[in-house]
Amino acid sequence: MEARAGRLKRWFGQPARWLSFLAGGIPAVLVFPAPSLSEVAWFALVPGMALFARAPSVREAVARGWWFGAGYLIAMLYWMAPEIGPGLVLVGAVFGGLYAPFAIAAHGLLRPPLSWRSALGALVVVPSCWLVPEWVRSYQGLGGPWDLYGASQWQHPAVLALAAIGGVWLVSVALVMANTAIMIILITATSAARTPLRTPPSPSESAVHTPIAVATALSPARVWAVRTLGVAAFIAAAGAGPLAFALTPPFPAVRTVRVALVQPGVVHNPVARADASETLTEQLSRGHPFGRRARSARRPYGNSGPHGSPAKKPDLIVWGESSIAEDLTLPSSRPLLRRIEALSARDGAEILVSQDASPPGKGHEKWGVLVSSSGIKGIYVKTRLVPFGEYIPFRGELGWLTSVSKAAGSNMTPGTGAHLLHAVSRTGKPLPIGVLTCFESAFPDMSRVDADLGAQLIIYQSATSTFQGTWGPDQHASLAALRAAETGRPTVQAALTGDSVAFDARGRQLVRLGQLASGVTTVPLSLPGGSARTFYDRFGDYVMWAGVGISAVAAAVMFARRRGFLGGTAGAADGHGAQYEAGTGQPVAS
Repeated sequence: MEARAGRLKRWFGQPARWLSFLAGGIPAVLVFPAPSLSEVAWFALVPGMALFARAPSVREAVARGWWFGAGYLIAMLYWMAPEIGPGLVLVGAVFGGLYAPFAIAAHGLLRPPLSWRSALGALVVVPSCWLVPEWVRSYQGLGGPWDLYGASQWQHPAVLALAAIGGVWLVSVALVMANTAIMIILITATSAARTPLRTPPSPSESAVHTPIAVATALSPARVWAVRTLGVAAFIAAAGAGPLAFALTPPFPAVRTVRVALVQPGVVHNPVARADASETLTEQLSRGHPFGRRARSARRPYGNSGPHGSPAKKPDLIVWGESSIAEDLTLPSSRPLLRRIEALSARDGAEILVSQDASPPGKGHEKWGVLVSSSGIKGIYVKTRLVPFGEYIPFRGELGWLTSVSKAAGSNMTPGTGAHLLHAVSRTGKPLPIGVLTCFESAFPDMSRVDADLGAQLIIYQSATSTFQGTWGPDQHASLAALRAAETGRPTVQAALTGDSVAFDARGRQLVRLGQLASGVTTVPLSLPGGSARTFYDRFGDYVMWAGVGISAVAAAVMFARRRGFLGGTAGAADGHGAQYEAGTGQPVAS
């Protein structure tokens, strides 16, 4: 019993670990919506990296990395607490360990004194190791790629230009590389302050000095060289996005379409919710100004007309996720389908609705349904389901969460994958659209599939009323900016209760209806040709896989050195370096 108490005290009683928890949690709170202090992301990881570098051993660095990861994940997903209850702490405790490689890399490569080789290695390996947890947790069953670090830059189209080259992964790499560069600058600054100017030791002196004493005697010229490397790396990381933005113009627009986003607000009754969407759409056909309800729409880069004035007729009308609770393919829902067809005829635009129902012979599904004046034109079935909200991973082991939280009582049925729906604009021109649902905006591969299939516009239908009043809907809406920049296509999201947003092909926000708004907003969108492809569209997640590969190589090198397969020295260039014991990594006399 005393031994167990001692282990718990060692695990929970160390201030450095609690500081690591805060060092992970605070950046996650600050850099993502709603605070969206995206500039902080360029240096927010430095305190955590400093704690890893100062850890007395690799084992302690792993522990601190685990605590850091737990803090990061719990803070990032705090708004999920009503849905999964104590499962949120479980997520942090289990998956926080994914950040151990990041901590090990910082510990091994960012401890003073820094040589040119270790600093250069840190600039490559540390960002690569950061991609490991982002890669692992991107798997749908582990929560999906929610709030990858690069997503913090959603407000900055110039930085998002990197996403068109390497996806959100490349934006994450640039941010972590900038943090690593700052660490290098700080370490060399403190090394210069602590290391006195001295002449090289004589042979008799070097015989009695310890290896560590010799290793710390770095020349001022070397310190300045490493510091210069850090400064250059920071400039390169911070300037890469704006440079890419300047050198890669957007795809030529082949035409402009207008899309109306319908946001009825918080309406809990399914029938009343459908009625609200119908009413707003009918008012749109009459040129209704929507008055005060649409006045919280923000249009920082454009406008479809002054607030409170009739907008031009749309080419497509989009309702939010779960806007109707009936299966439109059934005879019993024919009256509702006929009303939607009539609305489409009056507006002169097809309507993309979302049904939340259980088709006969199937499980519960969510469909995006494209309706014209002549009937149903196409259906998309939601494929990537929300963990715990729409299904429980490993339900046999985690089903108990339903008794202590609002986790899904039964698993929904997923669709078969992304595909296009073929709409037609009010002028009769084809409008191929990629339709995805809610949580699927977190997955870069799905919008990329739609782009590869020839979509000119990416549409998300969303419903986040469960998390109304939290930062969840704001974080969700920001992801559409990433998908727009990655695919080079405008992206819109229609949400039942907010946030409804639209971004142009470079990720610039065009309009937003926040959580407190209801109404309809119409936005003009410039469309590229269906064959347009960004570099990321063509080559996919090569940055992510390169990072995982570099991390694997770095782990193999570390293992080989600790087992004595590779010799290791550190220190002065005159050959008087520190030798390290195999297995322990401790310095021995040379």
